Amino acid sequence: MIHLLVVDDEKEVGTFLSRLFTMKGYNVHVIHSGKDFYAIDFNQEHYDAAMIDLKLPDCDGLSLLQHLKQKQPRCKALIMTGYSTVKTAVRAMKLGASDYMEKPFADIEILEKQIENLLNENTDVNQHFFQKLARDSGLIVGESVIMKELTEMAFKVAQKSVNVLIEGETGTGKEVLSRFIHSASPRNHEPFIAINCGAISESLLESELFGHEKGAFTGATQQRKGFFEIAGNGTLFLDEIADASPAIQVKLLRVLETREFMRVGSSGTLRTNARLVAATNENLQQAVENNKFREDLFYRLNVVTLEIPALRHRKEDIPLLVEHLVERNGQADVFFSQEAIEKLQLYDWPGNIRELSNTVMRTLTLADHGQDITADDIVLPTHQVISPKKQATMDLHSPENPLEEWRKKLVADFNEKDELTLENILLEIKQFESTIEKELVLQTLQKTYGNRNEAAKRLQISMRKLRYILNEKKHT
Repeated sequence: MIHLLVVDDEKEVGTFLSRLFTMKGYNVHVIHSGKDFYAIDFNQEHYDAAMIDLKLPDCDGLSLLQHLKQKQPRCKALIMTGYSTVKTAVRAMKLGASDYMEKPFADIEILEKQIENLLNENTDVNQHFFQKLARDSGLIVGESVIMKELTEMAFKVAQKSVNVLIEGETGTGKEVLSRFIHSASPRNHEPFIAINCGAISESLLESELFGHEKGAFTGATQQRKGFFEIAGNGTLFLDEIADASPAIQVKLLRVLETREFMRVGSSGTLRTNARLVAATNENLQQAVENNKFREDLFYRLNVVTLEIPALRHRKEDIPLLVEHLVERNGQADVFFSQEAIEKLQLYDWPGNIRELSNTVMRTLTLADHGQDITADDIVLPTHQVISPKKQATMDLHSPENPLEEWRKKLVADFNEKDELTLENILLEIKQFESTIEKELVLQTLQKTYGNRNEAAKRLQISMRKLRYILNEKKHT
């Protein structure tokens, strides 16, 4: 027989739950206070599951949860909470609660199903499903405890329709984690849409998010749906949310409060059921204190906060990350020696996984085809990490660019000698053309994280041409 403990100060709720689960054949023990809870002899009484209200008149539900998990670790706990304390319920899950349910109970069948799922939960099956979801999403959990705790929490939160804020340094994989949340949620058959708030101007971002009507502004030749509308019941990921302008922040706040929005140039109201996952590499709390981010929007986004650790804090995961990057590049037969891995682990990776990916892809690209990688093959970054925004502004006229250096040298030679040999210049141009081709391919591979098909597509060349440029295959 299933033994269920119910802790709730509302006697009507206790009576209802007792009748509901007694009819299902459970042995139900109902108590109404913390005093009664601590009077239980957990050495004599065994419970398979417990339903604990977070708010009791004489104590905190979190303390009861911790005591229960200490006395009976295998007992599954369901936290009961009002909407205003969802954030506390998420904290309870970090302390060992398996799930939570908002009060009042909107659907009794869902409540029954939650308890049944907890009792029938197979840890091995769940772990297998969890690992598969993470792998399919590109999320490498690895061996670090901090990463395991993060992804387990993300997996639990994914089941709920709450907003999530992901914090972490640039390049740690915030979008990958958001895709994992989407895949693990009941919304996984709906669209997942990602947009970078810092990469788009304010006027264009408004149109991208909310859509526009025909003639709403110059260039609006037809009606266009926005991402909130397209996402429907799916997930909308807003990266670099701290870069959103004050005007956009106001509109986002309205959507989160009312679930309603209007297309640009329209007076009609539309509704959305999209789940919002936001990410930032800045401290939003600090941005609020500095009046750079709206406090009310921060609290709307900050229902659940997940912080991705920097790569330097999870170096034990580097071997698995390298293996994943090699497989993703279609070179699973290439082996990184132990010395090569140790060399990678000695570096602090200020650019995090994105920088590691670039280094691994560059190493694979420059290595002989099919060659195993040694420590000598790896050239660790020695330059300052360039932000995507700064890199986007660099062009061929940059003083650091080799083409510009060659042009200056050519002009200097001409001024010095007053004559040049055309054939020699044409030969230099041909050799330099090969250098430029290879550099452009390598830069594109960095931007596509080593995805050669995507790189060839962006450069509008064939895969055969790309391999030829990299000296991997003869071009015919």
